[in-house]
Amino acid sequence: MTITHVNPDTMHKNPAFSQAVLVEGGKTLYIGEQNGVDKDGAIVTGGSGAQTRAALDQLLKVLADVGADQTNVVRMTIYFANAEDLPEMFAASNEVWGDHPTAITVIRVAGLGRPDALVGIEAVAVV
Repeated sequence: MTITHVNPDTMHKNPAFSQAVLVEGGKTLYIGEQNGVDKDGAIVTGGSGAQTRAALDQLLKVLADVGADQTNVVRMTIYFANAEDLPEMFAASNEVWGDHPTAITVIRVAGLGRPDALVGIEAVAVV
């Protein structure tokens, strides 16, 4: 399997994400929306940064269960409820996720399935 991050020289470059990801070979893993919860499913306290860290930790646990890690993720969709939380969420994401820029979509929503959730993250990985 080969994963190539596509960032044409004629386009804007951002170290936090890739414009596109080309995948050749492998199997596809679709990870449903993960919220910032603890091992018992309770929403973590501490705001959007804490919830972002917890949601990404959940993604990493799913990936590890199939022998993968964040380098296998080719696309993420991040849903968030409060516009003012975006800088805190991105800082937490960089802290947990590291330097693995994937293709992302970030969407502000009126609310998530759980009223106390501030962030939800879906991912697609190739393993």
